[in-house]
Amino acid sequence: MAQTIETLPSAVKALDDADAVESVLSELDRELVGLGPVKERIREMAALLVIDKLRREAGLDSSRPSLHMTFTGNPGTGKTTVALKMAEILHRLGYIAKPKVVSVTRDDLVGQYVGHTAPKTRDVLKRAKGGVLFIDEAYYLYRPENERDYGQESIEILLQVMETERDDLVVVLAGYKDRMETFFKSNPGMGSRVAHHLHFPDFTPDELVQIADLMMGQQQYEFEPEAREAFREYINRRVERPRFAYGRSIRNAIDRARMRQAGRLYSNREDLTREDLVTIKAEDILASSLFGDEEGESPDDDAKPTAPGNVS
Repeated sequence: MAQTIETLPSAVKALDDADAVESVLSELDRELVGLGPVKERIREMAALLVIDKLRREAGLDSSRPSLHMTFTGNPGTGKTTVALKMAEILHRLGYIAKPKVVSVTRDDLVGQYVGHTAPKTRDVLKRAKGGVLFIDEAYYLYRPENERDYGQESIEILLQVMETERDDLVVVLAGYKDRMETFFKSNPGMGSRVAHHLHFPDFTPDELVQIADLMMGQQQYEFEPEAREAFREYINRRVERPRFAYGRSIRNAIDRARMRQAGRLYSNREDLTREDLVTIKAEDILASSLFGDEEGESPDDDAKPTAPGNVS
């Protein structure tokens, strides 16, 4: 009689791990708005890893799948957050020793003189061993216009480690999609070592409002209805301005709204209710320079500092 997977040695543990992965995926759904294609791809990867583990528990041949990835998309679209969740999944399934992410840029890897780059790169790899190494704007490692640039040395070390130590380290290369494609064309060895490519789409205005609600709830604030509509209009205007960074810009905008609310409440601080303390009003949003005629302000600094007792 054929033995079912439930009766195989250690299979129960593998299935328990799968339940733990489902818990992480549920957290991802709750904590991240939108990103449907990214979430679906992560679920597919998780399924592959769970089945791969069950095959090994069943004594079937199953080579460790390549886990190096690229995350492409604009700033603030959730790449770092997803990397953290991916580290949890990989750790729970036993593919990495620790659920840690070491996030670096070119400056952490590339030296400024001969003999400086290799030690810097190897130090980063040592810190990331057993976890996930997240290299933001990875294409800046390669600067062909500068013959004396040391980035190529770092790339060569990374290539070697991604191949020979892939049981101890997962590398995620992140950045803009077009620049990453150019990077891979210039470094085919790097591209061949990356099996999973996840593109993070831009958030829609409705999704950005949902993100704002989520961030507000985490800090025990809430919009009054008029404030939510004002914030929606703020997003429609802000997205057209330079250096908009989606989730990051939403977080900054909320921080500035909180600052305006504090300035508004300060003069009446002895008679405040709990509702006063948690409510962001429309005026806290409409005080942004995006709704005025001011010129010359940085779009990422659209709140003028509010003196206690005054609303700018």
